[in-house]
Parts: sequence; C-alpha cells; structure tokens
Amino acid sequence: MATFKSNGIDIRYEVQGDGRGPWLTLCHSLACDLSMWDDQLNALGSRYTVLRYDIRGHGGSGAPDMPYSFDMMVADLMGLLDGLGVERTHFCGLSLGGMIGQHFALAAPQRLDRLVLCSTSSGYGAGNGIGKLWEQRIDQARAEGMEAMVEGTLGRWFTEPYRFENPAVMERIATLIRNTPLAGYAGCGRMVASLDTTEALCAIQTPTMVLVGEEDAGTPPAMAEVIARGIPGARLEVLPQASHLCNVEQAELFNELLLAFLN
Repeated sequence: MATFKSNGIDIRYEVQGDGRGPWLTLCHSLACDLSMWDDQLNALGSRYTVLRYDIRGHGGSGAPDMPYSFDMMVADLMGLLDGLGVERTHFCGLSLGGMIGQHFALAAPQRLDRLVLCSTSSGYGAGNGIGKLWEQRIDQARAEGMEAMVEGTLGRWFTEPYRFENPAVMERIATLIRNTPLAGYAGCGRMVASLDTTEALCAIQTPTMVLVGEEDAGTPPAMAEVIARGIPGARLEVLPQASHLCNVEQAELFNELLLAFLN
C-alpha cells in the first residue's frame, strides 16, 4: 500500500492488476477501509486495474477533526486520480462510497466510464430524524469509544443467519469499525445526514447499476429504487439473503453482477 497527498491530506491507496486493464475505483462504506473489498479482488484483478483507497477519516488516510463535505470527498478522489495519471475510471461505491459516487458523477462525468452504486441513498427527506440519530451515535462513540458501535453496526450490516455462521468475518469487520477514527466517524456521519442528491440524479448520464441487499434496513430497496428511477437508464439489482454489506455477504453474486455490468 502507498499514500498520496491529495487535497491537503494523506490518502492511503492500493493498485492491483497489470496496468493494462481499464481502471476500476472502489470506494468503501463509513467505518470501514479499503480492505472491505477483499472479496472482490480475485474476481476483478485479472481484468481491471483496481484502485481502492481509504476515504478521508478512515484507515490509513488523514482524519482531520473538522466538518467534512461531499465536495471535499470528491476533491480527495480527483486529486488521487490525477496523481496516479488516471483520466477515466469505472467507479463502484458502497453506502457512503455510493454517496461519494453520485457526487463524483455529477461533478466530473468526463472522468467516469461506468458507475455502480451499492447499498446507498440519495437523501433521507425532511423531518426524518437522521441528523438527530447521527448525533446520538457520535455522542455515544465519543463517550464510550468506537467499541460501543460494533454490535449495533454489525446488526444493521448483516443478516442474523450470516452473522451466526461467519464469526471470523464478523471479527474482521468489527476490527474495521473499532479502528475508525472518531473524527472520521463524526465528520462522515454528519455528512451522510446532509445528503440530498435525489433531484439532481436526472443529470447523471453515466451508465449506472444500482445494487441493494434484499434485507438492507439502513438503505432499503425502496431507496435503491429512487436512485434507479432518477438516473436515466439505470439498472437495479436486488441481492437475496443480503443486508447492507452485500459485497461481503453475497460476494459471489455481487462479483458476477459487477463483472457482467462492467463488461
């Protein structure tokens, strides 16, 4: 892995592939890091030059204690792409990564080939209480540490049978959650609460696939349907027996759908 100074902070990233295939950028969820995509690498690495990176506030990237914005996240990504000499890329983002992907598609469509938005939302609507919910989570994390966020987050991210049958995976993801810097968790949580791209989706002209787990309660299929209806020509795929981190819980099907769309 390496780091690159982009938009004033260090961004940790990793590139895999022989450099001859098209670029594919992978953008992870809040409270994860680039290793969230481990289950995708074998399927993708032989066909694509895969760039995965830690977003601001996560993993090995800088985590300044300041307000975060989606414009800031796009600037971080664009600076990294520029530094690596990447003119165009496919983009796949999950949850917060999908929110960043929407803003990237709106800000720099000339840099995108195909867009995959997974387990994500375009906004929560007025009076939904999402801001209060995130402030409660941030207050708890500040008072008790990120360990206090692990159990509830895993419960939202995976179906109960999968959690029970895959303790090693649960511990791997739990480690990502507990290692998330508080500044990154707070900055990104408040940023998520501000999300509002629904009315702008019609301006996204990039070929797009929207993926969602059938049992995702945090960003349910209804939210995916809003995005798929909003983006002209977007394709919607619902993964059975999967919750929020559908790329982990249904990795084989996720990889099949991703490759079929990109190819």
